[in-house]
Amino acid sequence: MLHVLLVAFLNLFHPFYVSVTEIKQDVKSKTMQVSVRVFFDDFELALNKKYKTKVNILKPEDRKVLDGFIADYVNAHLKIKTSQKLLSLKYIGYEIEEDAAWCYFETESAGQINQLTVQNNILFEQHESQSNMVHVIVNGKRKSTKLDNPKNRATFSF
Repeated sequence: MLHVLLVAFLNLFHPFYVSVTEIKQDVKSKTMQVSVRVFFDDFELALNKKYKTKVNILKPEDRKVLDGFIADYVNAHLKIKTSQKLLSLKYIGYEIEEDAAWCYFETESAGQINQLTVQNNILFEQHESQSNMVHVIVNGKRKSTKLDNPKNRATFSF
């Protein structure tokens, strides 16, 4: 019992660093709908560092500038490739839910997908213990993996 309490106590002082990325193919358009969930405080620190400016995701001074930073950062740290081509991520926007920012993207039509490779190193430069969960849904089939820093690539076959 004491061991369980000690582990719980230590976890209070040792935060965990995780993001969640979901990539889902739209059945009709064959586009990929992409959502990335990150803790907004960690994300702000990464954006501050990369763009050498003070970023406030909850109350941005200039939403268009912040949207540009988010789009650029995610495009630099998340790559989605089919067996045929690298898919371009088009930024849709973001919203805040509790302590997280949900960032939304869409790709062009990916066509029939037999294999999808995801490279995701979001926030790896911020935290050595960063983990990125990746969920991919194609033709109703869901596959998932966890990428622990420095491992940043996974391939899914459908």
